[in-house]
Amino acid sequence: MSKYFKFLKKALSGEEVDYTKATIRSAVLLLAIPMMLEMAMESVFALVDLYFVGHLKESGFAIQTVGLTESVLSVMYSIAIGMSMAATAMVARRIGEKNQEQASRSAAQVLLVSFAVTFILSLFGVIYAEEILIMMGSKPEAASYGKEFTRIMMGSSVIIMLLFLINGIFRGAGNAAIAMKSLWIANIANIILCPVLIKGFGPVPAMGLTGAALATTIGRSIGVLYQLYHLLIADSQIRIESKYFKPDFNIIKSVIKIATPGIFQFVIASCSWIFLAQLVATTGGENASAGYQTALRLMMFFMLPAWGLSNAASTLVGQNMGAGEMLRAEQSVMKTVKYNVIFMIVVSVIFFFMGDFLAGFFTNETEIRNIATNALHIMAVGFIFYGIGMVMINAFNGAGDTWTPTWVNLCGFWLFQIPFAYLLSKYFALGPKGVFISIPVAEALITIVAFMLFKKGKWKTVKV
Repeated sequence: MSKYFKFLKKALSGEEVDYTKATIRSAVLLLAIPMMLEMAMESVFALVDLYFVGHLKESGFAIQTVGLTESVLSVMYSIAIGMSMAATAMVARRIGEKNQEQASRSAAQVLLVSFAVTFILSLFGVIYAEEILIMMGSKPEAASYGKEFTRIMMGSSVIIMLLFLINGIFRGAGNAAIAMKSLWIANIANIILCPVLIKGFGPVPAMGLTGAALATTIGRSIGVLYQLYHLLIADSQIRIESKYFKPDFNIIKSVIKIATPGIFQFVIASCSWIFLAQLVATTGGENASAGYQTALRLMMFFMLPAWGLSNAASTLVGQNMGAGEMLRAEQSVMKTVKYNVIFMIVVSVIFFFMGDFLAGFFTNETEIRNIATNALHIMAVGFIFYGIGMVMINAFNGAGDTWTPTWVNLCGFWLFQIPFAYLLSKYFALGPKGVFISIPVAEALITIVAFMLFKKGKWKTVKV
């Protein structure tokens, strides 16, 4: 037990490790433990909001607004993740080459490009918040009720981008502990502020749904300040100096080359989720939409830690390729697959036997709870495939081969999942249930194709 506690302490401390020399098992676990906790904390944001707004007077409108806003924000997340992918791949490769200065310079250039792109989209979301909710299938009265929540959340997109992107930089450097701690700090602030701003406390008035948006934005901002301290001031492996922000067009070209397909990769996936959310809302109504959004938030609570575990593959592939250790890079991926499959089997069992209890924790409405439980049971069928697929995608991205998973996502989501969901829900009149069924079926297909392409090994030839 003493040995395991020492290992856990080492994983959480942020101690610098040469991941190209440690045993593969140790390297995967040292990265995976803080990365899983980091992603678990990211999912807590939506769950905390969902819990508190689910007990407001207009809970149906509130839950739907939170869910639909998160669906739209997933496009912003996609941009942030795509850019963080470029940061992770470039920083990891430079760290593997033992070139820390160039790793820091690359990180600064990614930040420069990302900020400009996100600011424009953030402004658009602030101006057209109510119209966005209506476009997503919300009724006019529900959109009017939730527009301030959406406006604040869309307006804070730059903060969301920084939170994802800077964590991607630290993950590429192998310092996943700082990324984890920033999310812990942000979530603790959010958990404290949510009940205060939603229900009111002392001189602070009750702001309802708007208070939830403010709490989340303030919490994330505190997390970003912690990241910036370690990135700009503290003595860490990656430290950005002001001179690194001078545009370096060779690096910017590489950033765009890696990030563009990476962004498309996740925009393709998130736009698919937006379409599915709209399909559920139009075929099942307000309660079906609220139930589906509840199920998605619960699913993401468990899926994001699995994504965190799979992020270990991204860092290890990048660093080992930088060190010229191609076989070790591939072995690291397969070891990560093994651990992720074990984790997803446990999650599947939890959803099958505790789905109704988990859904009931977030809503008192019987119909919403039943729909959420049904969605959880159906989606859980594909969890093992999700676990494998995540690792494959992160392995490609860590190598800088962001085009392969982009094409896989395009075919899997847009050419298969969306038509299949439409066919089941509309033509076969299954309604929301048809949408639920399409999710694990599409994920299984995507995983099989991604695994076959990974084994072909074209990713080993990518230059970053």
